[in-house]
This record gives sequence, C-alpha cells and structure tokens, in this order.
Amino acid sequence: MGKIAIITTGGTIAMIHDPLLGVVPSEEKNKHLNEIPELRNIAETELIEFTNIPSPHMTPKVMFKLSRFIKKILSRNDIDGAVITHGTDTLEETAYFLDLVLNEKKPIVLTAAMRNWNEPSTDGPANLISSVRVASSKKAINKGILVCLNDEIHSAREVTKTYTSNVATFDSPGYGPLGIVDEDAIIFYRESLLRMHIDAKDVEDKVALIKTYTGDDGSILNVLPDLGFKGVVVEGFGRGNVPPKVADKIEWLVKEKSLPVIVVSRCFKGRVLGVYGYHGGGADLKNKGAILGNEVSGQKARIKLTVALGVTNNIEELRKYFEFNGAD
Repeated sequence: MGKIAIITTGGTIAMIHDPLLGVVPSEEKNKHLNEIPELRNIAETELIEFTNIPSPHMTPKVMFKLSRFIKKILSRNDIDGAVITHGTDTLEETAYFLDLVLNEKKPIVLTAAMRNWNEPSTDGPANLISSVRVASSKKAINKGILVCLNDEIHSAREVTKTYTSNVATFDSPGYGPLGIVDEDAIIFYRESLLRMHIDAKDVEDKVALIKTYTGDDGSILNVLPDLGFKGVVVEGFGRGNVPPKVADKIEWLVKEKSLPVIVVSRCFKGRVLGVYGYHGGGADLKNKGAILGNEVSGQKARIKLTVALGVTNNIEELRKYFEFNGAD
C-alpha cells in the first residue's frame, strides 16, 4: 500500500451551506478530507493544506506557487502520488497550468465536488476516493496531470466544465475520457499525445482573453496596451476568423505594440488553421502577425500564454508553442 499526498486548495469539496450566507469555505472540512474511512483500504494518505479558497479566486501566480509546492512534496521518497482538491469553476485551468510546468512521473490527479457537504448526495467523498485510487495506480505513472470526477479520468489539456450544476459536468469534447474508475480496476483506454512541457521560471498574468462577436469593431483591443497587458487571446469564429475591424486591431497590436495575439476558436472541436484569406480570415490574421493557437479553448490558450511569456516575449518564439499539428 503506497502513500498519497492529498493537497488541498479549496473549492466546493471543502464547503458547507451557511443558512445566512449560502455555500462558503469550511476550514474544518478542508483539514479533514483524508478522514473518509474508505481511503484506508486504498492507501496511506497525508493531508497537506496549500490553501482554502473558492476557485474563482485562483490566479496564475498562485498556480505557479502550487506547482512548486507539488514538486517539493513529490520529491519525498515516501510519497507515491498526489491528489489535488480544487473548485470546479477553474479546475481545468489549474490542471492545464500544472500539466505545462510540471514534468513529474508520479501520478498527479485533480478532483473536486459539485455538491457541498450539506447536500445529501454530495459527490466529494466519492470523487476523492476514486482519485486516490487513480493516484495509487501504476497505470497512472507518467500520464501527465489527470482530472478525475464522476468515475471518469480526463487529460488536463482536453477537459472542460460543461454544466453549471450537474455532477457529470467534466467532459473532453472531441476526445472523450482517458479512462474510467470501475469497482475492481482503473482502466485507461488511451493517452493524450499533444502534451507539452514549458520550463518557465515565472509566469506573466497580465494576459487578456477577449471573445469576439458579429459586428465587433475591436475597440476593446485598443485599451490593452495602456492597461499593461503583455498578451491577448482572441476567441474568434470557426477556423479562427474575426470581423474586419478586429483584424485591423490585431495587426496594430502585433506590429505597432509588439503584443502577442493568440487566435483560437469558440468551437470546442477541431483546429484553428489559416484557411480563409479574406479580410479577417485565419490566413489573413497569420499574415498580419497573429499566432494561430491549437488549444481546445480560449481559457486554455490564455493559460499557455501566461506560462510561455515566462520564457520569452518574442512573438516568433511564442509561435512555436502554439502552431503545431502533432505530426513528426
């Protein structure tokens, strides 16, 4: 029987319902998550509190500190893997951040809950039990950062929250889960082959995420340099296409302000590619200096840019992190 570190960051899995305030963080629950009796039959667990915050309070700087914290814990010879408890709202961003900056062989699994401890059907204990099982499995070694809820195992790069309240909220559109947690086994069906490691010594959290729309004149992009932003992700249409005036502002940001602009799609399946050469099409944007980001969502692309800017602010060097197709 191995030893698994349960590292807490907060979230609904450590919250209770207050009659006056609503659902709020509970220090008591956060400090005793490893006292679920069924855990004793799986592994020895050590609870280590990193923080106890709602996940909307998470920032890239805190994520970076968490990554250093996890790396230190996993360097211990007596620790075989780690489970990170987190809020569901931004779990996918923290998971992807950790997947980019950490390169650990020991299993690291993020888990959470959609229902707090006062609800009769709270899912926190079941998710934690399943996640400790995954972190204890030799099959999870060297798989990158995993996300485990509702007995499904997902890749950090691919997973996203799809439902505001349902316990089956996490999915990997276009990919599906890596595997499942069953009563008698941890089963992996596949691996994520597009993982990337970035050896960042710091992160740049002044990165904007702007969603474009029909009739958008790009005026929001005008103010980004004055507000101190060091980069922006623009979530466009289809293959990464945007309205004409947005295209003009993107060119201005890149050529006049030397601000990296990553263009992604609001579609949650498929790749962004320079197919369309009309004014505002993906090919036109690339000619204007934009970077076409092959990330699965705007929020994931922003996370990667915060990490990549910790290495370089050269636009052509940044392009190498985003424009790839997985081919040899």
